[in-house]
Amino acid sequence: MNDTHESLDGLRFDNSYLRELPADPDPDNCRRQVFGACHSRVEPEPVPDPQLVAASGEVMELLGLAPSAVEDPRFSQVFGGNTLLDGMEPYASCYGGHQFGNWAGQLGDGRAISLGEALGKGGLRWELQLKGAGPTPYSRRADGRAVLRSSIREFLCSEAMHHLGVPTTRALSLVTTGQGIWRDMLYDGNPAEEPGAVVCRVAPSFIRFGNFQIFASRKESEPLRALADHTLRRHFPGLGQPGPAAYVAMFEEVCQRTALMIAHWMRVGFVHGVMNTDNMSILGLTIDFGPYGWLDNFDPDWTPNTTDARNRRYRFGFQPRIAHWNLTRLAEAFVDLVGDVGALEKALDGYVTAINKHHWDMTMAKLGLTGTKRDPGDEALAEDMIALMVAQETDMTLFYRGLAEVDTHGEPDLSDEDLTAPLVDALYDPNVLALGHREALAGWLRRYAQRTRSEGLPQGQRRQQMNAVNPLYVMRNYLAQLAIDKSEQGDHSMVRELLDVMRNPYTHQPGRHQYAKKRPDWARARPGCSMLSCSS
Repeated sequence: MNDTHESLDGLRFDNSYLRELPADPDPDNCRRQVFGACHSRVEPEPVPDPQLVAASGEVMELLGLAPSAVEDPRFSQVFGGNTLLDGMEPYASCYGGHQFGNWAGQLGDGRAISLGEALGKGGLRWELQLKGAGPTPYSRRADGRAVLRSSIREFLCSEAMHHLGVPTTRALSLVTTGQGIWRDMLYDGNPAEEPGAVVCRVAPSFIRFGNFQIFASRKESEPLRALADHTLRRHFPGLGQPGPAAYVAMFEEVCQRTALMIAHWMRVGFVHGVMNTDNMSILGLTIDFGPYGWLDNFDPDWTPNTTDARNRRYRFGFQPRIAHWNLTRLAEAFVDLVGDVGALEKALDGYVTAINKHHWDMTMAKLGLTGTKRDPGDEALAEDMIALMVAQETDMTLFYRGLAEVDTHGEPDLSDEDLTAPLVDALYDPNVLALGHREALAGWLRRYAQRTRSEGLPQGQRRQQMNAVNPLYVMRNYLAQLAIDKSEQGDHSMVRELLDVMRNPYTHQPGRHQYAKKRPDWARARPGCSMLSCSS
């Protein structure tokens, strides 16, 4: 049976979220509190001139769409929010959340409208969601729209994360709207009109921790149980029939998936920037790409979020702890479902065990130490490496790629200068090596070389293993900003090229060396390249 469709008309929808969960009885699309309902029916607001910028071929394949489907003139109309296909039943979801550690009450899909659940290849179910498609009952004082710069960042990063091997939501398309949007990017009283855009996000589900929290906070037990039962049956079908034991098992699985996701963030140097509980997926997927960033110079205390600049709650090195804190808030929402606090606490302990194991295993893999043998000095080796990267302002991505090139077998015969040469390009100021740092770095490399030789791997095999887990190309903020600058002038070519580059982040791509360079000096303090606001 051929499940690839040349036309958009081949998409089929089975909207179980709407069918199985309580709906908002009020059809009025006005900003308000919504009680006792998981979703509100609302249609996207049409835009003047939707134009397709780019589409992900891999996501089209997931949906069973042939590449030629983008040539359908309805493609930009549908995924820009102007037209609905048969079977689409648009809605916005109700949820709450803790924002920066404080309970914020009802939040909900304020600028995201789900079109329905498409049945893709192999019968897999994919929720299609338009971000920036207009106001919903959850928009509060906002307009429900998104600007081009934030949409480019979300579109590119969603796909880049997938190809890096990080659990993530996906992005099907990026469409400009032909509509100007007013935004104060830095919240400094200087709003400006910017081009608008819509991203079509794709995931098995966009259910968040906050979907459960809102009902628990309001003591609305019936919709809470209905949501738990739907989530269990639809997304965790192997855990048994709904009931306390199955709810505990589901929470345990959420903890385990979250641990794996966070460990992958740490592996590739990703900083989410706004780990509020409403931005945490129940499926352990990276969700809501706002003020994110990649570590350029390695700094465990760095956050890309201007809102978080003072307290640095969501800094890189704190992400594993924040995920535990968020899971604890989810556990509180599960208490009435489960009744056994001890079982939930045990699952939280399981998260700690899992994140520690994943993070350690990935750290060792990044160093090329993948054998079963563990050395008592491995922990000190890793800690000293981190201290060196911080002290010498080192690009994390390029450091690990350079480390794979170090001649660990010829180390005894190499001078300090020759031994450290593969890592010079990772330093933001190579002159620091002349200030005594070369000796410290070379000393660490000699310890590292001795340790790698104990693994017994040939140099080429070690390099190959390291390069398989240490990316060469990551979606650096300054690269996204360069693409944004061009797109805002009507040239979308760099968006499309970055999408293509990020499809193969671990493999050297001839002619694309410029996409593997560390952050240039001009980007060190430029908005969009170093720090971003929640509207970025």
